[in-house]
Amino acid sequence: MKADNLSMRDAYGDELVKLGDVYPELTVLDSDVSSSTRTVLFAEKYPERFFNVGVAEANMVDIAGGLALGGLKPIVNSFAIFLALKATEQIRNVICYNNLPVILAGSYAGLSDSYDGASHQSIEDIAIMRVIPNLNVIVPADAIELRQALRQALTLNTPTYLRICRNPSPVLFEDSEPYKFSKIRIIKEGKDITIAACGITVSMAMQAIEELEKQNISAELLNVSTIKPLDGGTILTSVKKTNCLLTVEEHSVSGGLGGAIAEFIANRLPLLTDFAGINDTFTETGGYEELLDKYQISTKAIVKKALKLIQSKVL
Repeated sequence: MKADNLSMRDAYGDELVKLGDVYPELTVLDSDVSSSTRTVLFAEKYPERFFNVGVAEANMVDIAGGLALGGLKPIVNSFAIFLALKATEQIRNVICYNNLPVILAGSYAGLSDSYDGASHQSIEDIAIMRVIPNLNVIVPADAIELRQALRQALTLNTPTYLRICRNPSPVLFEDSEPYKFSKIRIIKEGKDITIAACGITVSMAMQAIEELEKQNISAELLNVSTIKPLDGGTILTSVKKTNCLLTVEEHSVSGGLGGAIAEFIANRLPLLTDFAGINDTFTETGGYEELLDKYQISTKAIVKKALKLIQSKVL
């Protein structure tokens, strides 16, 4: 892990500007939060290709569908909670039913809009998005992977949901390191337990395996940045070796990363499994780090759950 922290949203805004030169057909739409999503940077350089539709997320998705049919590459931007909930019908029936190449960029995801409280904290978006046919779901682990994922999403020519954290987080990768859409990065190999994480929880899991190593526990860490389509083969190979699995996500434990992996594993082999995430509750207002700790999305919680799983395996 590198020492510096970078914000995914800042990296996203910067990358949009760079990609604007590469793709003259790239258009960006925002729902009156461009200073927050950082699409303001694209708007400043390419004002003729930027559309602020106001607080009308459903209409924005409809417009993006029309732009895609016209041969453009539209990227829709809003807070993750509002894309996932206010524009669900349009995402399903306009974008995904017609398999249109629209990128849906959900910013301020998870608990990262911490001080705006439960109404703005998106803990259901992965579950909602991954159940919609034809829709890819990507949850980058850091600012570098966010840049890489955005580049690849523009080449897929299929609907893609990109989940973006607001706050600065550790930089884990070099841009030269290999990244492939729908392929899990094995960050560390191990034999005692598989830890599968996505988003900002990958850095927490990296710290957790260092703590576990002090107790002579060898943990295998998987960075599952593509939730859909899921790289089931890599997961299966790992859990067959370790015989237990812990998933970690900044999302509800219902329907997110843990749910996706559990569904895949269920009819393939019996497996000791636990989930670190938010447990069927609305979250609250507060500092970001404090909320992560309260809802047990932390290095400490990962270590505790991993130790409990390994103990159960031994018994």
